[in-house]
Amino acid sequence: MPKELEKLSLAELKQLRKEVDAAIASFNDREKAKVRAVLEEKAKEFGFSLDEIFGKKTRRSKAAAKYRNPANAAETWSGRGRRPNWLEEALKKGARLEDFLIR
Repeated sequence: MPKELEKLSLAELKQLRKEVDAAIASFNDREKAKVRAVLEEKAKEFGFSLDEIFGKKTRRSKAAAKYRNPANAAETWSGRGRRPNWLEEALKKGARLEDFLIR
């Protein structure tokens, strides 16, 4: 490790890491833009657009809520992904998943 880094405090090291992470992300974004421009040009040479070749990105619609926290109606879960903490805790206490179904 360079001697200069050893002199920095933890807060300074964390700030430096944030700056490096941001610089890396910015670099990657610039490189992706360059690649995209090259691909668009190549596709154009053949009479296509990138959307015609790869298709447009489709957004997956947000899944409807299937389960609701009876203690807080604002907390819901669609049944997709990881179970929320409120549901995990209730299940550990002996509740059944069906008890939280939205009807």
